[in-house]
Amino acid sequence: MNALIKMTAGLLLLSGAAAQAQLPDPGMEIVPGRTALVVTDPQNDFLSPDGVAWGVVGKSVTENNTVKNIDSLFSVAKAVDMPVFISPHYYYPTDHGWKFEGALEKLMHNIGMFDRKGHLDTHGFEGSGADWLEQYKPYINDGATVVTNPHKVFGPETNDLVLQLRKRGVDKVILAGMSANLCTESHMRELIEQGFEVVVVSDATAAAQVAEGDGYQAALVNFRFIANSVWTTDQTVEKIQNSL
Repeated sequence: MNALIKMTAGLLLLSGAAAQAQLPDPGMEIVPGRTALVVTDPQNDFLSPDGVAWGVVGKSVTENNTVKNIDSLFSVAKAVDMPVFISPHYYYPTDHGWKFEGALEKLMHNIGMFDRKGHLDTHGFEGSGADWLEQYKPYINDGATVVTNPHKVFGPETNDLVLQLRKRGVDKVILAGMSANLCTESHMRELIEQGFEVVVVSDATAAAQVAEGDGYQAALVNFRFIANSVWTTDQTVEKIQNSL
């Protein structure tokens, strides 16, 4: 009996120690020429009050000051000549012929999120939900920013982001954009799997808050568990400026 009591006490102590354990923070050194800013879905349907997803993401975007924080990242990256990559989300008419979808895919198709007329057709694109947020256009349309092919579900497995990064010698990524527990988290996971170092900017993203849960809070846990580090926008701006 004494042995059983001692063993139980030991297990409880181990359990308590595990609960108090602090995850390591490997960090990431910003190295000019090898580090890039990657922004997922900086588009009206996520970030504008007129966007079709604003009803579920608007509160999170507002609380995080996401729009301004992404702007700050664009601004500092351009100021120090850091490469900037955009991984957008577009749906063309043929994509609506899919025979099955996940929950959020189905919702996005149902509400016409990120819809475009076609691959080579920009009619009606300007100012649409698929278009960039207006204040980001000077950064994205400057002729230097790399806009990849669209990702079709959530991650970059279906576009050329990894190819574009590798072709420019980039192996370190500062990741921001929408939405936290979907495209942003999926990009983080795939980039880590592909051998990149990844920092996620925690307040330069946001997510849907629905009856089933808060997507932003869910993503924060996985960012911390998986990324090399998680920084705020202020920390990121300071680190980029100090990397010169």
